[in-house]
Amino acid sequence: MNHTVDAPLLYLAPMAGVTNTVFRRMAKNLGADILTTEFVSAEGILHRNERTRRFLDFVPAERPLGVQLFGADPERLGEAVKAVCDWVAPDFIDLNFGCPVNKVVAKNGGSSLLRDCPLLAKVARAVVSAAGSTPVTAKIRIGWSACQINALETSRILAAEGISRLAVHGRTKEQGYSGLADWQVIDEVARSIDIPVIGNGDIDSAEVALRRLKETAVSGLMIGRAAMAHPWIFREIKTALAPTGAPAGVPLRDKWAFICEHVRREIAWWNGAEEPAVKSLRARLMSYTRGLPGGARLRERLQKTVSLAEVEDIAAQHLETCAAGEEILCTAAAGR
Repeated sequence: MNHTVDAPLLYLAPMAGVTNTVFRRMAKNLGADILTTEFVSAEGILHRNERTRRFLDFVPAERPLGVQLFGADPERLGEAVKAVCDWVAPDFIDLNFGCPVNKVVAKNGGSSLLRDCPLLAKVARAVVSAAGSTPVTAKIRIGWSACQINALETSRILAAEGISRLAVHGRTKEQGYSGLADWQVIDEVARSIDIPVIGNGDIDSAEVALRRLKETAVSGLMIGRAAMAHPWIFREIKTALAPTGAPAGVPLRDKWAFICEHVRREIAWWNGAEEPAVKSLRARLMSYTRGLPGGARLRERLQKTVSLAEVEDIAAQHLETCAAGEEILCTAAAGR
């Protein structure tokens, strides 16, 4: 992977509409070790359209970085892998066998392949062969439904086909993002195969992260939704892992400064097109308010914003209302 570190690695989960190059860089500055693009289709890669190009946009500082692909046609995926390696030279290719979204599953992509182990194997084999010296990783869910939990089988198939690292989300496709992640199954997978296994699901505080690392055989943790609301979670986990570490929260004033900087960077990425850039961030801005005083009112205002100036005004008014903003500490756990 061209990246070695003694401590457990922390991964920012690839999330559609969230983990573009702007957010990835900001998360890396806060302690995320490994980044992956939003997922892109094999067909999008082969057509090299503008939308796909933006998905693949990254800077050298983001490395090690992987490109996540989805699809179900082994031949087309193989062609796409060769194309993307030539196009942007990622550090690894990641295969998405975990997405539960129906429009992806309907095309036989994402978690649909968990129901077709022969096709799963063919896809992995084709991609590993096409990638050559570029490592191939994958992400799965523990199964399709509570009656079809087959992560042990699918993980062994993928390891046998040359997948070099596996992320396991502890929910089934049918669960989506509801209910609790099953870390017992994640642990069983980690103990059953000889490649690194990354645990994913419900890591929403440094305390939970340390417990999962202690109680399971995973080699690292992948964090998604908690990082959307509080990307400082990576720093908090690393601080907690240090011998004398005690994770501290983020002052409210600092959190608002980060939010405004995110907006500035997004506008720059949109080449100065302020209104579409801010509109594209509305859901992200609302995520940041989880656990904040007066969060419901903040979300009501942020979902209508169209400019950086409006966000800055909302920030200033919120800090003034809170009065002691410097003393309010925001943590991942507070946003649960």
